[in-house]
Amino acid sequence: MNFLVSILLGIIQGISEWLPISSKTQELIASHYLLGLDVSIAYTFGLFMEMGSIGSALIYFRQDVKRVFHDKFLLKFLVVVTALTGIVGVPLYVISDKLLQNAYNPSIPMIFLGIALIADGIYIKYSRSRTREFKNLSTKEMILIGIAQGIAALPGVSRSGMTVSTMLVLGINPEDAFHYSYLAYIPAAIGAVGTTLLFTRHHVSYVISLIGIDGIALAVISSLLTGLVVIGFLLKIAKTKKVYLIDFMLGGIAVLVSMLGLIIS
Repeated sequence: MNFLVSILLGIIQGISEWLPISSKTQELIASHYLLGLDVSIAYTFGLFMEMGSIGSALIYFRQDVKRVFHDKFLLKFLVVVTALTGIVGVPLYVISDKLLQNAYNPSIPMIFLGIALIADGIYIKYSRSRTREFKNLSTKEMILIGIAQGIAALPGVSRSGMTVSTMLVLGINPEDAFHYSYLAYIPAAIGAVGTTLLFTRHHVSYVISLIGIDGIALAVISSLLTGLVVIGFLLKIAKTKKVYLIDFMLGGIAVLVSMLGLIIS
């Protein structure tokens, strides 16, 4: 039975990580009900599960990863965004761990994120001709993207939703916004997994003792394989003229999931 639960948790991570519905929150809810985890432990487990999504990104964007060492602009982007993500995100993670022990409801910020995504869709539809390429980002804009990604450490706030939305508002064309948002995820997620091991290792150890190393491995592999499919699908749509439909659809999903979360809680 634990193996089936592990596969399901992996699929949930693999899908939700690349959608603006906060994968850590979906993992939090799923592991809370499927494994009976305390909410704060489930939150830590949700971040720890990003190992599978890191694998998806490394495989899918392997050419970009190689290019980092030869492309100074891309390297600067990743360094600035990752640094700001850590500065903002680590303190928020520690605070969130305390908040979740006092009935913090992650569905509330996700509703606002869903509304923001719908607004992004409207923006894209009516201002697409004014978009610019990723390489035109300034250092200040990179800092804003890093701050946005750091805020996503809060439960209910989606990393991809925050970074993609910020880049779209800055006028970056949708294809680049999705592509480089996903690429920026790699160092941020590695940092997130490291943060869970540094500050809440006891939570991770408890989950491993509950479902076993085999269960964790199965969940990570399921997440990795699912993520590869989802990334390819979303990037393919981002190249079309109807990319704004992604924001309408994902914004609607975020609001719907949030409302369901509020009803269940």
